[in-house]
Amino acid sequence: MPFPPRFITTRDGTRLRTGVFDPGFSRGVCVLLHGQTEFIEKYIEVIGELCARGFTVASFDWRGQGGSTRLLADPLKAHIADFAQYDDDLTSFLDQVVKPITPKPPLALAHSMGAHILLRTLHDRPGAFAAAALSAPMLGISTRGYPAPVVRAITAFYTRLGKKNDFAWGMAERDPLLVNFIGQLVTSDRARYARTQAFVKSNPAIRLAGPTWGWLKAATSSMARMAAPGFAEAIETPVLICGAGRDRIVRVKAERDFASRLPHGTYLELEDSEHEILMESDSIRARFWQAFDGFIEGL
Repeated sequence: MPFPPRFITTRDGTRLRTGVFDPGFSRGVCVLLHGQTEFIEKYIEVIGELCARGFTVASFDWRGQGGSTRLLADPLKAHIADFAQYDDDLTSFLDQVVKPITPKPPLALAHSMGAHILLRTLHDRPGAFAAAALSAPMLGISTRGYPAPVVRAITAFYTRLGKKNDFAWGMAERDPLLVNFIGQLVTSDRARYARTQAFVKSNPAIRLAGPTWGWLKAATSSMARMAAPGFAEAIETPVLICGAGRDRIVRVKAERDFASRLPHGTYLELEDSEHEILMESDSIRARFWQAFDGFIEGL
């Protein structure tokens, strides 16, 4: 599904690559938000499934990844100074791309980091979205056996040393061109993983490795804000959260806990899914779409 990209500029001057996909008969707009390191083309199958449901799909690459402006000289580093910059991305996208299509609040489908940023907007801008379906939202990061306070202390130490633009430990090795199916942590579906890898190999400039210490510090700060009493409770938008039972990237318990605090929250756990639910096996994806359709019909 080739698409003509359109570039917009955020309020702080960052250039974002966007795409809009028209089904020909629209029941509304669905804003599709990706996770860290991802890009529009990775979601072509998902875009087709949303269009088949009658949604006009609007999506974009976050700053620092995909075809949008990279923030450091090394384009493989996932970096951000503050998650408020991602808020600017989403606000600029809604104002410049979505509002000219429809004056009504859109639906959102968001994964991982994209779901995290979306929750910030649902809290800070009530009414910006009609409803939201979240896949494995980043509400707590797996620390791979290290105690979370130790990880926070190490992150603070490296940023104070002036290393905020350096890769966090082990992240330089997460270059997608170097990670095979056995070494990846995100899906049990070999064919879908191979499809993404083939696109990255054909378009190597679009790839991203792992985060910097600066990104990790910003993410930790934003997650702490979300965990604080009153944050989830203030979100009035209907939200479906789908957790991945075998997730090795984010903490499923954090998702369960957050969903239980939402005034209009629904939680479903796909117990056999790895982190990327939308890139998983047909069986897992079918259960996700069943939950998605039921959620939308019930609004």
